Amino acid sequence: MRDSNYWIGKLQLEAHPEGGYFRETYRSKSLINEDFDANIFPNQRSYATAIYYLLEQGQFSAFHKIKSDELWHFYDGASLNIHVIYPDKTYQILNLGNEISTNQELQVVVPAGAWFASESTGSYSLVGCTVSPGFDFIDFELADGEKLTQDFPEYNSIIQRLTR
Repeated sequence: MRDSNYWIGKLQLEAHPEGGYFRETYRSKSLINEDFDANIFPNQRSYATAIYYLLEQGQFSAFHKIKSDELWHFYDGASLNIHVIYPDKTYQILNLGNEISTNQELQVVVPAGAWFASESTGSYSLVGCTVSPGFDFIDFELADGEKLTQDFPEYNSIIQRLTR
């Protein structure tokens, strides 16, 4: 039976700054040159990037946001809850998994600029993330729990639980 250690070793995953484990699997060689908005992205971006991402039980991906849309794909293990606070201040839990009959989804999108965090519903969740325009850590903002709570006081309990 496969467990998180199997996947961490087999896929050569490393610790991720926001929690869990990851490995970049794709970065397009082509760069966005036309219609490039330097006000949004301070340097050029690949068209897209992709990673494997694994969270074990008890770990969480802390609230953060990026400047690109992020498409999540389910691969193995338990479903993953992705907590999203949208710019319009609405909150939603996206349930990424393969039990379609229980309203889990194989793919979900977190839009650019939304705050989001995630956690496994079981022993581990193995997923993938595709970011377009491509991910760059310069666009990554890890939430400050106190500041995020000031901006969204109605979500205090989930923010405090899923920030570092």
